[in-house]
Amino acid sequence: MIDRDNKLWLQLWRERRIDFHQSAVNQLLARFWPSLNLARGSRVFVPLCGKSLDMIWLAEQGYEVVGVELSPLAVQAFFLENRLKPSRRRVGKFTLWKHGRISILCGDYFSLTEGDLGNIDTVYDRAALTALPEDIRRHYVAHLRLITPKSSEVFLLTIEDAEEKETLKQAFGVGEEIRTLYSSGFEIDLAYVESVFEVDPDWPDQLPVRAEYKVYRLASKSVS
Repeated sequence: MIDRDNKLWLQLWRERRIDFHQSAVNQLLARFWPSLNLARGSRVFVPLCGKSLDMIWLAEQGYEVVGVELSPLAVQAFFLENRLKPSRRRVGKFTLWKHGRISILCGDYFSLTEGDLGNIDTVYDRAALTALPEDIRRHYVAHLRLITPKSSEVFLLTIEDAEEKETLKQAFGVGEEIRTLYSSGFEIDLAYVESVFEVDPDWPDQLPVRAEYKVYRLASKSVS
């Protein structure tokens, strides 16, 4: 089993050090998801979902949402804070929490099987990839390919550093890591880039650095 620093992740939730959690639905999701033209009732997989409110939004659009999350505290908080009363049962190595169109498998992503997950139409990845250590990300992508149908698309939101020395073409293009991780299995469409200057909250005295918020649509190369 691949360890994505599970102990640290669980500790962050125990100590409520969850600054990464967004207190509102991601604006890029709401803006660009409709362009997928995904039929209502389609099943959307949200890896490393935490207690993301994006799952609520997706369910409200008529989709069946399936998340996977390591921390039981995160899963419990999701349903409690949204005033939902889920059912619970064991599914393989996971505890399945379910209410309406939303299901969350509580356990280790790398233990997830295709049978646990069931058929998936689209993957929604907001910060799941970037939450992992760099040396684990290729394993994350490989496992994603293993447990989802080859026909599944990936709707990927990333935040990428943009060095001032880069040319405009380089800065606003497909990130090198994204190309390395996904190009063998997917056609990569960079749908949108938003460049902003941000101050690192851990280093407030430092100058702002430029970050790029990107929307990628990844279509499997195995589908004609």
